[in-house]
This record gives sequence, structure tokens and C-alpha cells, in this order.
Amino acid sequence: MSLSRSRRRSHLQTEAWPGYVDVLSTLLLVVVFVLVVFVLAQFFLAQALSGKDKALDALNRQVAELAQMLALEQRANADLRANVAQLSTSLSEAAQARDQLALIEGKAAENEKALDDARQRIVILEGQLKQNEDEIAKRDSLLADQQDRLVSNTAELENERKLTTQARSQLDLLNQQMLALRRQLGRLEEALQAAEAKDKNSQAQISDLGKRLNLALAQKVEELARYRSEFFGRLREALGNRPDIRIVGDRFVFQSEVLFPSGSAELNDAGRQQLTTLSATLLDISKKIPTDLKWILRVDGHTDKVPIRTAQFPSNWELSAARAIAVTKFLVTQGIPAERLAAAGFGEFQPLEERDDEIALRRNRRIELKLTER
Repeated sequence: MSLSRSRRRSHLQTEAWPGYVDVLSTLLLVVVFVLVVFVLAQFFLAQALSGKDKALDALNRQVAELAQMLALEQRANADLRANVAQLSTSLSEAAQARDQLALIEGKAAENEKALDDARQRIVILEGQLKQNEDEIAKRDSLLADQQDRLVSNTAELENERKLTTQARSQLDLLNQQMLALRRQLGRLEEALQAAEAKDKNSQAQISDLGKRLNLALAQKVEELARYRSEFFGRLREALGNRPDIRIVGDRFVFQSEVLFPSGSAELNDAGRQQLTTLSATLLDISKKIPTDLKWILRVDGHTDKVPIRTAQFPSNWELSAARAIAVTKFLVTQGIPAERLAAAGFGEFQPLEERDDEIALRRNRRIELKLTER
């Protein structure tokens, strides 16, 4: 009986072992599957974290760029405040210069009036001098006649050797007349000398007034040249050192490509920006220029020699004039008084270069600005 129990127990153990193996296999597969899922999850999680790191780096770079832009804006704001202070100072200096020029103009008007009075006096003195000369000639003729009479009477008295009372009276009368004539002649000579002295004084006054007038005109020309030099200098600083914007003589030259598209008279955005800077500079300088100084800014349009024949521009005359007028109108919108502006179109007839290459044609296509007197 014990033997049968042992056999039964061993049989049961033999039948249970495959079940354990199946359970372990299944458990092993489950563990392997869980490990695979875990590895895949780790891989995808690492990819997601890497993408987020890149996005975070990009955001950090954007934040740094925004910080730099903010710093630039702050510096620009500080520069603008400094410019406003400088403009205020320039405005006060311009007011003082305007008052001084008004005084100079009043003195010039007084000098011109005095010059006209001196000229009228000279004309009157010349007439009086001519009358005195005629009177002196008559006196000389009368004196010669009297002397002839005296000689004749003296000869008769010597021939007769007898003097009568009447002859002596006549002789005394003739002597008195001669003395009176000599006195009159002396007075006429004194009057002539006085007239000549007055004429010399008048000539000296006229010369002095002319010198003063020329000096005043030279000072005004020099003052305008100084303002022109300051305008061009500050405009060069404002626009920067660009090869397509330059100073030629007493003119500031813009190449047409800076302001206009090819074959057009419509200002582009870059040209408007450049002219806005120019207008601000001119307005600042014009505050310093005295009001009695008749200045204008002349805008000259030039083209190259290549002909243009369109419905809008039949020739280069129309194109150059239209571009000059477009610049002038834009300056008016920026606050430049219209009476201080003039527009002119020269077409292709005032070239800077006579060659036919592209560089020469480009230099000839230009807008010139000249600060001059009216």
C-alpha cells in the first residue's frame, strides 16, 4: 500500500512538470515583452526630450536677440534725445543770427539811401560848377576888354601927355572896376575850390559807401557759403559715406537709382528715406539762416544719353523734369517751404561723363541739389 502511494505521488509529479514549464515560458515571454515595451518607451521619450531641448535652445536664442534689439532701441532713444537737445541749441543760435542780420540789413538800407543822396548832390554840384565856369569865362572876357581899354587909354594919355580930370576919373573908375573884377574873380576861385573840395568829399563818401555795400554783399555770400558747407557736411554725416551719394563742387549729387526705379519718376522707399533725412537736415540748417537771406534749394534732374520714348515721357526732358518735380513735392510734404525750392530738368545735355560705358551712363543719371541765392 505504501508502494502504491509512492507511485501515485511520482506520477502526479511527472504530470505537473510540463505545466510549470509552460507557466515559466509564458512568464518569460511576458517579461521579455515588458522589457521591449520599456526599451521602446525609453527611446521615444529620449527623442521627445531631444526635440524639446532643441526648441528650448531656439527660444533662448530668440530671447537673446530680443535683448540685443531692446538695447539697440534704448541707445537709439538716447541718441534721439541728444539730437533734440542739439536742435534746441541750434534754434536759439539761429534766432540770434536772424536778429543780427536784420540789424545789418537796416544799416545797408540806410547806406543805400545815403548813397542816392550823395549822387544827387554830385549832380547838383556839377551843374553849379558848370555855371561857375561859364561865369568865370564871362568875367575873364570882361576883364580882358577892360584891360584893352586901359591900355588904350594909357597910350592916349602918354601921347597927349596931358591928363584931364575926366581922364583921371575914368582911370580911377577903371582901376576900381578892375579891383572889383579881381575880387569877384577871387571869390569865384574860392567858390570853385570849395565846390571841388565838396566834390572830392562826395566822391570819397560814394567810394566808402560802395566799399561798405560790397563788404555787406560779400558777407552775405560768405554766410550763405558757410551755411551751404554746414548743410552738405551734416547731410554727409546723416546719409553716410555712400558711393552713390557724393558732393560735386557746390552740389550734392544723388544717383537716380537711389531715388527712382529705372525709367520712372515715382520715388521708391529707399529714396523717400534718404530725402526724409535730407529734409530734416535742411530744416535744422534753415533755422540758422537769417530770413532776409534769399536762399533756395535748387533740384536739378539729369538723365543719360539713352533716349526714352514712352506715353508718359516722350523724351529725357520730361523724365528729368518729372523727377526733379517729384523730389521737390516730397520735400514740400516734409515741411520745406515751397518758396524755398526750385525744380529744373536738364535732360541728357549736362553730362558729367562723355563716355558711353555703363559706369558713365550711371554717373550721368542723377539728381543734384544746390543751396544758392534767389
